[in-house]
Amino acid sequence: GMNAAVRAVTRMGIYVGAKVFLIHEGYEGLVEGGDNIKQANWLSVSNIIQLGGTVIGSARCKAFTTRAGRLRAARNLVEHSITNLCVIGGDGSLTGADIFRSEWGGLLEELARDGQISEEVARKNCRLNIVGLVGSIDNDFCGTDMTIGTDSALHRIMEVIDAITTTAQSHQRTFVLEVMGRHCGYLALVSGLASGADWLFIPESPPEDGWEDLMCERLGETRSRGSRLNIIIIAEGAIDRSGKPISSNYVKDLVVQRLGFDTRVTVLGHVQRGGTPSAFDRVLSSKMGMEAVMALLEATPDTPACVVSLSGNQSVRLPLMECVQVTKDVQKAMDEKRFEEAIQLRGRSFENNWNIYKLLAHQKPAQEKSPFSLAILNVGAPAAGMNAAVRSAVRIGICQGHTVYVVNDGFEGLSKGQIREVGWHDVAGWLGRGGSMLGTKRTLPKTCMEKIVENVRKFNIQGLLVIGGFEAYEGVLQLVEARGQYEELCIIMCVIPATISNNVPGTDFSLGSDTAVNAAMESCDRIKQSASGTKRRVFIVETMGGYCGYLSTVTGIAVGADAAYVYEDPFTIHDLKANVEHLTDKMKTDIQRGLVLRNEKCHEHYTTEFLYNLYSSEGKGIFDCRINVLGHLQQGGAPTPFDRNYGTKLGVKAVLWMSEKLQEVYRKGRVFANSGDSACVIGLRKKVVAFSPVTELKKVTDFEHRLPQEQWWLNLRLMLKMLANYQISLTEYISGTMEHV
Repeated sequence: GMNAAVRAVTRMGIYVGAKVFLIHEGYEGLVEGGDNIKQANWLSVSNIIQLGGTVIGSARCKAFTTRAGRLRAARNLVEHSITNLCVIGGDGSLTGADIFRSEWGGLLEELARDGQISEEVARKNCRLNIVGLVGSIDNDFCGTDMTIGTDSALHRIMEVIDAITTTAQSHQRTFVLEVMGRHCGYLALVSGLASGADWLFIPESPPEDGWEDLMCERLGETRSRGSRLNIIIIAEGAIDRSGKPISSNYVKDLVVQRLGFDTRVTVLGHVQRGGTPSAFDRVLSSKMGMEAVMALLEATPDTPACVVSLSGNQSVRLPLMECVQVTKDVQKAMDEKRFEEAIQLRGRSFENNWNIYKLLAHQKPAQEKSPFSLAILNVGAPAAGMNAAVRSAVRIGICQGHTVYVVNDGFEGLSKGQIREVGWHDVAGWLGRGGSMLGTKRTLPKTCMEKIVENVRKFNIQGLLVIGGFEAYEGVLQLVEARGQYEELCIIMCVIPATISNNVPGTDFSLGSDTAVNAAMESCDRIKQSASGTKRRVFIVETMGGYCGYLSTVTGIAVGADAAYVYEDPFTIHDLKANVEHLTDKMKTDIQRGLVLRNEKCHEHYTTEFLYNLYSSEGKGIFDCRINVLGHLQQGGAPTPFDRNYGTKLGVKAVLWMSEKLQEVYRKGRVFANSGDSACVIGLRKKVVAFSPVTELKKVTDFEHRLPQEQWWLNLRLMLKMLANYQISLTEYISGTMEHV
């Protein structure tokens, strides 16, 4: 994701009228100077967004840790009149930058005293502004939700786990996987949660003494219940209660000696740093890069050096040294064996992940059988992550002592009685499966209401968890509106939004849209490569999403598209003409290729075919055109780490909420719920998981176009246009505010 950040900072810098220099080889290039400091133009950062690593290089630098080294660095910057520095790196690099900034005045005085620069130059460049972007695959920097590179590293880890799972199953093996994270267990924790690993070692929470016996007992139990494999995930920095390292080989030898299982160790190593960045990392870095430039522009002598971070889906700025301090506090807590505190200092989502992992990894007998029965179904079109949500919902339901049913083929299956009770092990191995294992249909309840009610009565269902797209939400709304006629529908209902279109009201992100964006992005990367080979070619790519332009907008940002046409941002023939002229101009530069995305329902008359004809005739003699319709590949593939994790969390939270509501409305041995808040959509809003009553959401829904009336991602379109070199006004840009950790 670093390249996406370099690209965004460079282009935004040029956009606001600044001179932008790229410093090659990190601080080493800053100290050495010369050819390492090069002025950049718009095209310097073209076609790099899809590359892993960083095109400007990075190096650890001994010299910069000394004052003499920083003196040389200051001189090199002053030579180019550079007084704004954007640093992309981990906490070491950012702390170094802050020291550099605090010494800046003194360094310039010294240079002036030695006659290396004039007094006037020293006066002109008297202030150095610094902004940091955190690039670290460990996600170990406190204050930031996600650091650049973390999501891509999780993609690599999950690809490996998926591949290993198939061989482990065939050979009935146990695998010990060692992932990176010397001081931070984030990668191990999320990949353990997203793969349903049997055992997990993280530095923040060492296992209790005597863990060896417990672990072997657990692994043996899993096997005796019919599982053909065990996966153990260990962070490289894993330790026991006394602070002694636990190595992957120690764990392997333990399993072999005590259980006699065929066991293999796989150390993932630097695979995790490599490969093409995920869509999330590209969009995150682009957003943060834009915000970094704004933070530098708005800096005053009194503003502290800040890091740009994402909170929910909004950019924020945080004082650099506050973040560094909390990051150090975590390490100190771990060194002093205050492990509970270390987990809390890591932040709410880390703690949340850890608690959910412990809940789902191993079946604990329910305290007592509850009187309630829940049914779980999938509705709409398949979306990746549905199975993860079903798995966690089933397991939490069983933990709570409920009877849990699953329904095949959506509301239609509910009306036909395709309902069966499930146990803990029936959903093992579902996490990494794409699509919907239960089967899904678009049928709405109003076509078969009588039969649905009959089965709800027959199976005594008191809670309905519907995982699906717009039809899931619409269907539950129909059931709620039929409560007046049928008392049986006065039960607790919850919708988990799962659709690649991300068009369900009540949530910022629906399950499956991250996987779809990544699938569309991978295809567009290949299409761009093909266009680079044949000069002067423009590809028109049609994406799915119904009327919702989320998929084409976010994919457009991730692949650096020239335009993305969507229904929500109306366009006329004048806009099309401007786009064609823009591409004609672009063909005169060194970048002789174009990529235009079009959402399938963005305009009744300006179809993909129409755009193709328009671009072909207008571009005649300058460029030629090709069409690509991505179609159902956008629904497909294994779920991304985000969707596995998100699905797992939503499944857990939804069932816990339903249990609580069921207790509230349980009177004299029966459930009767008819208030608005007994049927909700669960969703992520900014950073909080919220429950919104379907009857309330009805007021903010455009049913004709199946869209929420207000959508947060429309403000991303500004960034898409700016990065594609369109002249737009920045008055609409909302700057991040300075917050505290």
